[in-house]
Amino acid sequence: MEFATQYVSQPLVGLGIAMAFIVVAALASTVFFGGASTSYIVIAAAAFGAYMAVNIGANDVANNMGPAVGANALTMTGAIVIAALFESAGALLAGGDVVSTISKGIIDPASVASDSVFIWAMMAALISSALWVNLATWIGAPVSTTHAVVGGVMGAGIAAAGFAAVSWPTMGAIAASWVISPVLGGVIAALFLAFIKQFIIYKDDKIAAARRWVPALIGIMAGVFAVYLAMKGLKKIVTVSPPMALLVGAILGLAVYAIARPLVRRQSEGLENRNRSLKVLFNIPLILSAALLSFAHGANDVANAIGPLAAIVHTEQFGDVAGKVDIPSWVMVIGALGISFGLVLFGPKLIRMVGSQITKLNPMRAYCVALSAAITVILASWLGLPVSSTHIAVGGVFGVGFFREWEAERLARKSAAKRPEAKRIAPEERRRRKLVRRSHFMTIIAAWVVTVPAAALMSGLIFWVLHGIFV
Repeated sequence: MEFATQYVSQPLVGLGIAMAFIVVAALASTVFFGGASTSYIVIAAAAFGAYMAVNIGANDVANNMGPAVGANALTMTGAIVIAALFESAGALLAGGDVVSTISKGIIDPASVASDSVFIWAMMAALISSALWVNLATWIGAPVSTTHAVVGGVMGAGIAAAGFAAVSWPTMGAIAASWVISPVLGGVIAALFLAFIKQFIIYKDDKIAAARRWVPALIGIMAGVFAVYLAMKGLKKIVTVSPPMALLVGAILGLAVYAIARPLVRRQSEGLENRNRSLKVLFNIPLILSAALLSFAHGANDVANAIGPLAAIVHTEQFGDVAGKVDIPSWVMVIGALGISFGLVLFGPKLIRMVGSQITKLNPMRAYCVALSAAITVILASWLGLPVSSTHIAVGGVFGVGFFREWEAERLARKSAAKRPEAKRIAPEERRRRKLVRRSHFMTIIAAWVVTVPAAALMSGLIFWVLHGIFV
């Protein structure tokens, strides 16, 4: 009986800790935002903001750490510690101090009838996006929290001011990113994997090839992440133009390449000439890339997720609706701590999904996924596309898996052409041997497609309920 009680109560521990954090966040808001006659709205918004942050940690962060865990470069505990530290550091040290309260121009603040209507619209967006991300985490689907917020803001805006309040060209660009983000991430990851196979794995002397190309790949990673952090992750500390970011990336990439060459040569001494030995050379670069992705995610995405909370605080404090507002430090702390709590308490489920249940990853494949995520975000920023880091990272995993399937089919056809007398594999057996799990693939794609409309519908309904009760 005691054992059964402990087993049943284990899931409740995480829920209890998360609830305690939400209550503490709500109470803390009374300290930092006191004296207002209607501060109960801010208290409620702080609670839902903390709830949203917990869900971001449970769902979104898995995309950065999943490949490293799936490749066995990091243990689950190590991944959670690194992600919690770097996500929090990114949010607190380099998080954007100004955020668009209307989530990248989805609705026009001037179209909202009054301050109170705007506040309840943002509250509805916050609640609906948090509920949707929570549902997606429960079913095991990594979704874009930014898209959930976008859908929530759009639904509340339509309910509050009609369809004319929504910027449909902006929504069209976001819809286009549903396709562009994962496809671009998958293609880039597949190209890097093809390069590694062609120039390292398939060579007779794999160790010599690795000594030549692994330092170059590490230098590329360093340069790409330097550009990525300069453009997306350090906006609060310093503003860097794209040409300057490219120059910084090129200089740092060359410097890291020069440092990596002797280190890789020393590390490769005594290794056997086989694929398993090559994985050792990619472990440390993979861990560093996962940490940098977490830092950039904390700096760039947390502000968007807590944007509705910042909007509510600003409108309550100053009595006006603004297109952009400063994020108070205590709001950013709620976001950073909430992500850490969500990751520690509920993150392992999605980390396992991304890292090992979609397709099998090793350090080389996971390295390609991490590198493609950073490159895709940079390319999308230059093209002005509002992409999702979640879609890019998971798309990279799909790209690696589908490339392996394509290559396996190619090698099988080549072998069959050389040996026509060999036994052919039945179609049912061929489908069973697919390297990407189709059930997970379809679940994730479906969750991506319905995120914005589902969050919008929930937000509209919640706004009507809140507006009917309190206005």
